[in-house]
Amino acid sequence: MATLADKPDYSLYANAFGFLRQPLNFRPHESDADLVITGVPFDLATTGRPGARQGPEALRKASVNLAWEGARWPWKFDLRDKLSIADCGDLVFDCGDAEQMMTGLTAHADSLLAQGKTLLTFGGDHFVTLPLLRAHARHFGKMALIHFDAHTDTYSAGSRFDHGTMFYHAPNEGLIDRDHSIQIGIRTEYIEQDHGFQVIEADRANDMSADSIIATIKQRVGDLPIYLTFDIDCLDPAYAPGTGTPVCGGLTTDKAMKILRGLVGLNIVGMDLVEVAPAYDHADITALAGATLATEMLHLQAIRLKG
Repeated sequence: MATLADKPDYSLYANAFGFLRQPLNFRPHESDADLVITGVPFDLATTGRPGARQGPEALRKASVNLAWEGARWPWKFDLRDKLSIADCGDLVFDCGDAEQMMTGLTAHADSLLAQGKTLLTFGGDHFVTLPLLRAHARHFGKMALIHFDAHTDTYSAGSRFDHGTMFYHAPNEGLIDRDHSIQIGIRTEYIEQDHGFQVIEADRANDMSADSIIATIKQRVGDLPIYLTFDIDCLDPAYAPGTGTPVCGGLTTDKAMKILRGLVGLNIVGMDLVEVAPAYDHADITALAGATLATEMLHLQAIRLKG
């Protein structure tokens, strides 16, 4: 039997620690990676079912099902030929200390962005997007937001740490421009006159073609730098049952993937995928959906950075 020293390990599950079987790199600042993946095992801001702290681990495990392909369909190139990826593992913070997580994640992102690296972050609950936006805004200025979700997360009545308040605080802090931001898949209550974002609500998104949604997104964001955030509960619970606040009537995985692929050419400077809570899903459906969407995001960055 061949040993580890004899040949690379191409088996499906053995030694699969990082996303898409990338070796974990705990010193991403010292690497030549174009893009850094970070997990944030945090769910103290959730208002529904907890468990999203296990999301990063679940996404990495599910990604082994995607790592065997060279040129992944329908893309015409091998991701590894265009993009150098470092999975730096998970952000470390004292359990239960939301303040430490927030300041630590902002500092972590800030230091990597200062080196010209692009970030893809795995939540955790959606609150992790706010410290990430703060770091990105320091480097790119006010950004457009492309936000996939069942909820607008623009609510003002939550506590300081609340996964429903990020996009109330972010525009008020000057991090994102409401007039160039868009939310897709919304199907819960919000106060429209106080809101400011363009919304493609889920029932309309399900009736529209992916091409029409893509055209609407591109018209809205213009030429601003863009932050892309994907809450897995944008998908219908049939496609993503493992999440803290599932809402029926969402998008299919197929439509979400088609929309993401259509964002080629946009200046997406930061990305996250959040709210995967695998304990509510017996068959890894949600984690596989999340890992697949994240892989689509990586292909977008490969084209943006390397053409």
